[in-house]
Amino acid sequence: MSKRARVRAPELQGRTWINTGAEELSLADFRGKILILDFWTFCCVNCLHVLDELRELEEKHRDTVVIVGVHSPKFVHEAEHQAVVDAVERYEVHHPVLDDPELATWKQYAVRAWPTLVVVDPEGYVVAQHAGEGHAHALEKLVAELEAEHAAKGTLRRGDGPYVPPEPVATELRFPGKALLLPGGTFLVSDTTRHQLVELAADGESVVRRIGVAGERGLVDGPADHARFSEPQGLALLPDGTVIVADTVNHALRSLDLATGEVRTVAGTGRQWWQGSPAAGPAREVDLSSPWDVAWFADRLWIAMAGVHQLWTYDPADATVRAAAGTTNEGLVDGPATEAWFAQPSGLAATADRLWIADSETSAVRYVERDGQDGFVVRTAVGTGLFDFGHRDGAADQALFQHPLGVTALPDGSVAVSDTYNHALRRFDPASGEVSTLATDLREPSGAVLVDGDIVVVESARHRLTRLRLPEEAVRVEAVAHRTQRAATDIAPGTLRLDVVFQAPAGQKLDTRYGPSTRLLVSSTPPELLAEGEGAGTDLNRELVLADGVTEGVLHVSAMAASCDDDPLNEYPACHVHQQDWGVPVRVTDGGATRLPLVLAGMDEDETP
Repeated sequence: MSKRARVRAPELQGRTWINTGAEELSLADFRGKILILDFWTFCCVNCLHVLDELRELEEKHRDTVVIVGVHSPKFVHEAEHQAVVDAVERYEVHHPVLDDPELATWKQYAVRAWPTLVVVDPEGYVVAQHAGEGHAHALEKLVAELEAEHAAKGTLRRGDGPYVPPEPVATELRFPGKALLLPGGTFLVSDTTRHQLVELAADGESVVRRIGVAGERGLVDGPADHARFSEPQGLALLPDGTVIVADTVNHALRSLDLATGEVRTVAGTGRQWWQGSPAAGPAREVDLSSPWDVAWFADRLWIAMAGVHQLWTYDPADATVRAAAGTTNEGLVDGPATEAWFAQPSGLAATADRLWIADSETSAVRYVERDGQDGFVVRTAVGTGLFDFGHRDGAADQALFQHPLGVTALPDGSVAVSDTYNHALRRFDPASGEVSTLATDLREPSGAVLVDGDIVVVESARHRLTRLRLPEEAVRVEAVAHRTQRAATDIAPGTLRLDVVFQAPAGQKLDTRYGPSTRLLVSSTPPELLAEGEGAGTDLNRELVLADGVTEGVLHVSAMAASCDDDPLNEYPACHVHQQDWGVPVRVTDGGATRLPLVLAGMDEDETP
């Protein structure tokens, strides 16, 4: 086994613990266990991917490994304790979670990105750090190595960890995601946490039928009492009357025959899309990534592909899918559809000439419209970028949302916005360019549908549908504006060396048989921050030159590395993709750092916690 640096793990500090039966824990309570700290925040789709990646590892090594989620919020709403408790149940987090609203433990471990995984050995030393997704295979190898080492030393303690499950709560719905008004006047609701679809009567409360096995994840087609989903979200009605379901964690689209209750997979393989995979082709042969919502627009079904910050389309006529808008880079950039940037698009609503988008991580409302006969263009109605959010009405160029998940087209041409983290229903009027508030005191609204002049809101964290009259006058709300509380990194003027640290897992190497196996993309907000160094390349190190006169901004860094089994006798080595996007707030100041290390996998010998 290779020699590792011995770095003592800092103490775990935060507000309180969740999933421990009200017991407060310290680092000493995990001595003898292999501890994996998962720094996450519940708005982040990449963090949700990692939760799913860890499930098998957590179950397989339950007697030696303890995973601890360190919840480190980006948005103000995510710092509310009850919101974290809700998220832990919503996403079925079956391990202890430290609620750390002040980012105390984040800072102690020098974390720079969501998600980040830190491995602490049974003696309390940090032995590895991984940012982003795709590390489950590397963690499996490291855990096996640590188990053998510490069993031999007598420092491994087997047995149950400190996880205490919460008491189940009986409600008809549990964290519903989206709703669809059916032709007969009933509602179809994605009951996300129970992995079902539920049809409700016209009253929005009485259950007509359930589709899918309650509480059991799976990608199983068949009749209603046999089919399985995994955290379904968006719903759309095709012109032929078929319902399409965005089966988010299965990375698939499913169809529902309303007459028979039969469920069928129409797009996706069940595997998550990774860079380099095909982005077009036969629908059942192309991987998808966390489809969050769906809507019929311009003679095809559009998909809010939250997992890769894109919009895709599905054509039921020839059963094909393709990427239609977005580059996979995370941010807010308008322009031709193929050049635009999104950030977790999570809600769609179509009118005759526009596809409205709730772009959640930029707290923005955006839209797609035709540009010529065959092209499309992306524009932003409200929103400025990844780090500005709040609750402010008024002119669109000044208005603020906070992580909206839903949009609903209204008959007068305006758009209702499910402003999720503000617990509000907002309205954007393109004619006046104004944003107003229609209703407050909703609990994490995630979607809404029109019914006879009323609007029915999915109150996700109240586990219900709520019917509201569309008010003639807006609600007056005191304006608040926020920026993410992540501290800026001080960097020196002039040249900055960017180092993305990547160490291949044990028994693997970077595979260059077919060309470079690494990728690095750098950009900045504002673009004027960088005089040199932006753009794509294959080296994980780069010299950046900062422009004169720009004193602060955000460096956007996207890195990918593919490693394969290091066995020359293996004709078909197993390969694994590791990838992460960083948005690093920076402040240019004399005496600042001249090197910016970002750990994709391994340990940075020059910067340890």
